[in-house]
Amino acid sequence: MTPELQRMDWMPSPPLAPYSPLDLDHLSRMTLGDTELEQQVLAMFAEQAVRLLAAMAAMPAETGALAHKLKGSARGIGAFAVADAAASLETAIRTGHGRPHAFAALKEAVTEARAAIEAILKP
Repeated sequence: MTPELQRMDWMPSPPLAPYSPLDLDHLSRMTLGDTELEQQVLAMFAEQAVRLLAAMAAMPAETGALAHKLKGSARGIGAFAVADAAASLETAIRTGHGRPHAFAALKEAVTEARAAIEAILKP
């Protein structure tokens, strides 16, 4: 077989840009480049996200309002995957379809964001 006709094993392409659950450029713009403020805001978001998820589990009737609150906070710090997942949960509640899946996706997005925040806040 000629070299140009040889079969090549498939290799996945690397991502065009590395994935991060936080848009640090957005966060920097929102905090006017103040790194101390960035750290404070990230720590507050990480704590708030855990409290809101726990409240959603404990008070299902309030989940829509709590998801809306989390969505706004997430957008403010650049945690857009969390914001999108919270918006999906709001939609699931409104339509009555897929609420358990949407809540699970939100918990996963929060877990990823909190891991990224923890890595940033490590001394």
